[in-house]
Amino acid sequence: MVLTTEKQAAQIAGSGPGSGTAAKRKRKINLVPYGFLSPTILLVVVLMLIPIVMVIWYSLMDNVITKKNPKFVGFSNYAEVLGSETFHTAILNTVFFTTVSVAAHLVLGLAFAMLLNTRFLKSFTKAIFRVIYVMPWLFTVAIIAILWRLLLSPNGIVNFLVMELGLSSTSVEWLASRDTALLAVTFINIWAGYPFFMVSLLAGLQGIPKDLYEAARVDGANPVQQFISITLPQLRPIIISMALLDLIWTSQQFALIWMTTGGGPISSTEMLSTFTYKLAFSEYNFSMAAASAVIILAFSMVLAFFYVRYQKARD
Repeated sequence: MVLTTEKQAAQIAGSGPGSGTAAKRKRKINLVPYGFLSPTILLVVVLMLIPIVMVIWYSLMDNVITKKNPKFVGFSNYAEVLGSETFHTAILNTVFFTTVSVAAHLVLGLAFAMLLNTRFLKSFTKAIFRVIYVMPWLFTVAIIAILWRLLLSPNGIVNFLVMELGLSSTSVEWLASRDTALLAVTFINIWAGYPFFMVSLLAGLQGIPKDLYEAARVDGANPVQQFISITLPQLRPIIISMALLDLIWTSQQFALIWMTTGGGPISSTEMLSTFTYKLAFSEYNFSMAAASAVIILAFSMVLAFFYVRYQKARD
């Protein structure tokens, strides 16, 4: 009994004959999760980390790709990008385009979701409205751009209605005028993006317990008080998550702007995305384009930080 006890103690202390095998088995077992994660880790490294590191390296060099032996120039590309007037215009346009689009997406999405969730409409009527409201979400960006370029053309139906209603005596160049182009592309983006908010908020509305509204009605609360005290607090997690995601997506919008105005006329609809694209593929200044891309990446990382922090706080 004494020998057995000493042997067990030695194994526990790691100096017995079986301690090496147990330790190896333990190490082998601990490596199993990393084995399952290795394909994902490899994809993240190849598809994300390496391209990001390459872009950061390019941003510190003198005109890479077009020069055989580029030189290290430090942060001069960043200084040139940050000092560009077109870059300042792109920032202001992006801020306006993003904030107005996100706010309108939220208001329209919540209004249509509440309409589809009301008990005053019949199921058939709700089905018709549901199809109509979701329809913009079914179109690709290319179709949306072509559709609205036709609608907003000088001979399009929008100008016809404007002149028939007496709002203007001449046709308006909605996408070709500096006064209206930014408003027009913002409106198109609002039209294309609100269904995502509507579907998410409708799911949230249908998850609110009916008992809360019945208790509020018993206490004498009117519909406005019920909306402020029950609906909005219950939807707050969805609203904040959707708004942060929409901020990230909308601030990086490129395809819609490029296919409707191309950033013009005269930079009136220039966004950070189109500004970076033109640096790379119109001016072939890949180093400055990389510097601009890194600045956009830093801005997106700030938004992503707040989104992840909010999600962790919810958990």
